[in-house]
Amino acid sequence: MNGEQLLIQFTKENFKKKIYKIADNVYYFVGYGNSNATAVIGKSSVIMIDTLDCDKYAQALKDDLEQITNKPVRTIIYTHRCPDHISGAGVFSDTVHEVIAFANAREDLKYYERLEDVINMRKIFARGYGLSDEDAITHGLGPREGFIKAGAERVPLEPTTVYSGKSVEREIDGILFRLISMPGETKDSISVLLPEPNILAVGDNFYNVFPNMYSVRGSSYRDVANWIDILDEIMALDADTVLPGHTWPLIGKEEVRSSLQNFRDALEYVLFETLDCMNQGMSLNETAEAVKLPERFKTESLGEYFSLVEWAVKSIYTGYLGWFDGTAANLIPIPESEYTKEMLDLIGENKLKKRIKKAIDEENYQLAIQLNVFLKDPQLEKEALKGRASQMINANARHYYLSRAKEL
Repeated sequence: MNGEQLLIQFTKENFKKKIYKIADNVYYFVGYGNSNATAVIGKSSVIMIDTLDCDKYAQALKDDLEQITNKPVRTIIYTHRCPDHISGAGVFSDTVHEVIAFANAREDLKYYERLEDVINMRKIFARGYGLSDEDAITHGLGPREGFIKAGAERVPLEPTTVYSGKSVEREIDGILFRLISMPGETKDSISVLLPEPNILAVGDNFYNVFPNMYSVRGSSYRDVANWIDILDEIMALDADTVLPGHTWPLIGKEEVRSSLQNFRDALEYVLFETLDCMNQGMSLNETAEAVKLPERFKTESLGEYFSLVEWAVKSIYTGYLGWFDGTAANLIPIPESEYTKEMLDLIGENKLKKRIKKAIDEENYQLAIQLNVFLKDPQLEKEALKGRASQMINANARHYYLSRAKEL
């Protein structure tokens, strides 16, 4: 099977709609949207932990929740404020009294909002927002976001209670909650602990695919060392059940321990190997080529369906050393247009075109894409991009190639 077929298989096997009864009063909704949500039933109301990614998906959850209990949703807790976790909240607006979130533990770079246009453009490419449902198989972490589909909208609710600090304990409708700031993948991430019956909702600090240490839509450096520390904190809580913001739950202490440990150790391996390569004077691309996950980490829970080890390595490299990789040719290069002209003059357009076509025939699509940087033939580019997309097990990479091809 090619990468695309493996991605389809992974999606069919793991993102089926399902309600897990975690405890007598705790229900975990998987496959209802791009993200997951948890319903905790209190004395007279329901407390929701996250609310999916759109009104259509949240309404389906609400309808099924009403088959379990007739108690209204009065409280919503956000594990973090990414749109795919909060954009179904408005479906519960007729009954909700409180929406709880945490403030960012660290601030974004000043003027980051000035990059809104380019980040949105790259997000559209990476998430496949401009693709058909058939072309956009999955988001890698779950089903396609519902707001792209006809009749679905994002309907988030603004938090009414925003905490700062490390930890808050709240009794909500007879249920004790411990809300713990754990800024890992995002700066406002929290874990939600229910001491009885020892259940932990961790948002996006853990999920059952290789983690997004870098987002190709464009993101500042995500501190991997800090994320590892957060995972140590999560493991120290010794939960019986862990509920991720995407994919599937970890049930039972052994599964919790082994899955979290493997995930944590994989991050540490990538971080340390990258730093070691950098310290040997290796360039950015040499380092990305050298750092691979050992077989012991190649489990079902670390598949590269959402992010790639290579992207993580490059993010760590630039996060620690910046853009210059020590290669003299990259220090003060000639203008790209001048370099392209020199290469074309040297190789010859006809010879280069033949080589690109041969690469496409050999299904060496990435080589064709890179050679076409000099030739800039739109038809060859489109053909190579589509071919490369078919090889991708990674949803975001696949979307990006297809979206660029569609542009042409």
